[in-house]
Amino acid sequence: MHFMNRQQAISRTSPLHRRSAAMLQAIKRAAREWGAGEGLIWLHLFKTVVAVLGAMGIAMLLDLPQPRIAMTTVFVLMQPLSGMVLAKSFYRIVGTAVGTIAALVLGAVFVQQPEWYVFGLTVWVAACTAAAVRNRHFRWYGFVLAGYTAALIGTPLVMQPNALYLAALGRAAEVAVGIVCSSAVSALIVPMQTSTVLLRTLHVRYANFTALASSVLSTRLPRGTFERRFADLVDAIVGFEATRVFAAFEDPSIRMRSQHLARLNSEFMDLCARLHALRQLLKRLHWRGEVIESVEPYFHELASLLSAPPRDGESDGAHASRVSAALGTFQASLPKRMRSTRHAVEARAPSLLPDFDTSGELLYRFVSEFMLYANTYASLAIEDNVSREPGIAPYMNKTNGYVVAFMFLRTALVMAMVGWFWIETDWPSGSLALTGAALTCALTSSAPNATRLAFQMAVGALFATAAGYVFTSFVYPAIDGFPLLCAALTPVLAAGAFLMTRRGIAGYGVGFSVFFCLLAGPDNVIAYAPMPLINNGMAIVASMLAASVGFAVVFPPDMGWLIDRMCGDLRRQGVFACHGVLPGLNRRFQSGTHDLMFQLRMLLTRRSRRHRDALRWMLVTLEVGHAIIDLRKECAAAAYVNQMNSRWNASIDDLRGEIARLFARPDKRRLVRALLAVRAATWVAQDVLDRLRHDRDRRHDLQRMLSCLHFIRTALLDRDAPLGTLRMRSPRSAWSIAAAR
Repeated sequence: MHFMNRQQAISRTSPLHRRSAAMLQAIKRAAREWGAGEGLIWLHLFKTVVAVLGAMGIAMLLDLPQPRIAMTTVFVLMQPLSGMVLAKSFYRIVGTAVGTIAALVLGAVFVQQPEWYVFGLTVWVAACTAAAVRNRHFRWYGFVLAGYTAALIGTPLVMQPNALYLAALGRAAEVAVGIVCSSAVSALIVPMQTSTVLLRTLHVRYANFTALASSVLSTRLPRGTFERRFADLVDAIVGFEATRVFAAFEDPSIRMRSQHLARLNSEFMDLCARLHALRQLLKRLHWRGEVIESVEPYFHELASLLSAPPRDGESDGAHASRVSAALGTFQASLPKRMRSTRHAVEARAPSLLPDFDTSGELLYRFVSEFMLYANTYASLAIEDNVSREPGIAPYMNKTNGYVVAFMFLRTALVMAMVGWFWIETDWPSGSLALTGAALTCALTSSAPNATRLAFQMAVGALFATAAGYVFTSFVYPAIDGFPLLCAALTPVLAAGAFLMTRRGIAGYGVGFSVFFCLLAGPDNVIAYAPMPLINNGMAIVASMLAASVGFAVVFPPDMGWLIDRMCGDLRRQGVFACHGVLPGLNRRFQSGTHDLMFQLRMLLTRRSRRHRDALRWMLVTLEVGHAIIDLRKECAAAAYVNQMNSRWNASIDDLRGEIARLFARPDKRRLVRALLAVRAATWVAQDVLDRLRHDRDRRHDLQRMLSCLHFIRTALLDRDAPLGTLRMRSPRSAWSIAAAR
């Protein structure tokens, strides 16, 4: 026995055994990587094909008139995550119901009046598409579906009103079958839960932010690197809101914690804004070397606390709680240590005290907000923590009114053009062309590049027509029975679903999958008539190409002046920070600013000058707006200041008005007036501070207000910010800027 154990030990230490073990580990690692990447795509393809074939079989079994509609519904609904499918299904039910009612109303009002029917349908689809642009996530889908469902049901039967009601009922039943099949397959076959993705997203976001904060505090991160990483945080904030909504549809525990998660996202937005403020302060302090030497040790100590790695076997929540406890100890000792350092700075260079006090105040606020965020993040792991969060302001979606109006006009123009051609030429397939135009306008309404997506869908529909011709002429006549039908359809359905998962060419997959099912999907009684299929396919392709040309020529989304309008909306968030109602203002300001920047990032080319300018305007808006909100909160909590100096409230009102006017219409004169208003408020606050020599608590109140004012002044004077480009040309203007400094 001892000899055998010895032989086994020798064999385990032999080079061959080590190579085999290393190869086995490499295979396992490759399998995990494949399963986390391409494996998920193949799983999604399998589930999509199963759901499509199941919907087709059930529709045939129920003897529904057009099983192809159920197949099309599955392709439109299927998403990798079950929560997304459930959310999309809910809004599809609502949109289908509204669209069905609209089709019945239009058909009843405009009986055998194709001209007026086309007019009414055009207005309806354009209004639904414009309302969809105003909304977000799958609420968008409910609106667009209400638009093109009316076209799908009513357009082919505009001259046959007696068949409209039965067609609407059949359409609703077929859509219901598609919804049930897609939801069941997504939830029952290897479900990919949105809640799991949500928790993984929180973990990645926490790790990325702590790494970024540690880099900002310990080193001088290059400006371009910081802006790129901060822009990714903007995407994460907006994406988190969408994932939170999806997860609430599938997981009751997430639904009960929805407000808790909303508070977590709100605290993360505050933390991101505070990190940017700290980064800007560090940059400015480097211009004044003596101050940075005094405060740099505190920043390095904080960076080391944030970068502490998790212990072996330590969960994310436990790690966040440990970091929060360490930050609490650091924060408790910070005021006393900063006061001792302040005495040294005051004795050496009193003029540097405003910079020193502001850095200490921002550092203290950053630690406080990081502790709030870390504690909220850690509390998510507690199963019993399902109490409702009171008083959380809703996440604000901001869409420019011109974008909504132009989406209405663009959709109406494309629909009217195709409808006019149909009526004037009496085109037999014109009704399907109008339906294709409605589908294209609706499905591309949220795309950053609608022209390219419409063109890709047209090419996909062209190949779908060719594949449909092959199936109608050669495949369907040669097979018998449902199993053979499924076997014949599986390759083409899987190919379309695969293209839909490829970023950059997904439009080809959408056009191919949707219109192959719509044109050549099998019905209970298959008509072996390839010529109508070719005519209908050409009609759909022509309408999509017309829509693509219309999108490129009429109101393209990247028009320069429209981008300028959206940038103006972004700047006007600074006005909102100055004059908005204070309760819940911070979350509404942060969410609206991030949402506008997310829209601009979708429209603008990455690394372009316009994208860089928009991002920098967002950063300075967050910087100044956050400081204004902090100042307004401090003023609301310290009403005694105006009693000690009657000019205080007037100076703050003047400050808010001048900064609001500066962000509404930035120019050199308004910059000077804003700087003068900041200086006037600073003088009043300093006068009150000098009177409070023996009241420590009130002195702290005034010092926090002075730190906010000083930070606003330095932000307005930052030569790297967009406001810093407002240079004075005349000698008088130059003197004014110097006086404001």
